[in-house]
Amino acid sequence: MYIFGTKRRNRLEAGNCSRLVRALLVLPLVFLITLTADGQRKKGTSPEKSKTSELSRLREEFVKATKDYKSSLEKLLELYERNAHKAEDQLTQSKELFSQGLISRAQLTESEAAVASANDKVNETRRQIGTADTQIADTLLEAQAEAQMAKIVVRKGALLRTAAYIRYNGPANWSLPDSWKIQRFFQDTFNKPLPVAVFGQGAIHDRWRLDHRNAMDVSLHPDGPEGQALINFLRSNGIPFLAFRAAIPGTATGPHIHIGRPSHRF
Repeated sequence: MYIFGTKRRNRLEAGNCSRLVRALLVLPLVFLITLTADGQRKKGTSPEKSKTSELSRLREEFVKATKDYKSSLEKLLELYERNAHKAEDQLTQSKELFSQGLISRAQLTESEAAVASANDKVNETRRQIGTADTQIADTLLEAQAEAQMAKIVVRKGALLRTAAYIRYNGPANWSLPDSWKIQRFFQDTFNKPLPVAVFGQGAIHDRWRLDHRNAMDVSLHPDGPEGQALINFLRSNGIPFLAFRAAIPGTATGPHIHIGRPSHRF
């Protein structure tokens, strides 16, 4: 019968799918190894300009690799969708055979499980395609945000306000060991500890290649009463800060106050 004659072909197709999945999973790893090797080869070339162009090149390569990965996923999705349709047709046939008493309940259950498994693969591949789209969009937004911020020069002691953030280029030579003054001010004012999210370098800064070793992030919205009190204290003491009102891809995960000089890319 058709239902049993297709089992061998289904196993072959499943084997091909699993090999393709393994190949796709290796792609990001190969790309990261390539980037690392390129970065090591170009170590110590030239200062700021070459850093910017190198970062730009890495972004372009990442976007291209992610697009290639997405293209491969789309081909895999077509294959999984075909398999899902076959599994559904097979289930329909199994139900007819079961109603006629020609196959057992266990065989019908097996066909139902095959449909569920095929649909899971379709849904997971669609999710991975969505993730690839998000990564591409975030990388492009990150490049735009960084280019805009790089154009802005804030003189010493000046305050800059935009819709997304407030930047104060305070004249004080502030460093992390001085953070106790800020923490004491907040404790005395609000009778609770300063909500420090990241003190020094954090995992998110490593991932974004930001030098955050001499700064700390405080989980306060700059427009809230506590955020405003902290900003006023920082300004009155000449302490530099960046207060983000919203997330900026590759720079800020959400509203917070970054105390210290702006973090630069490694």
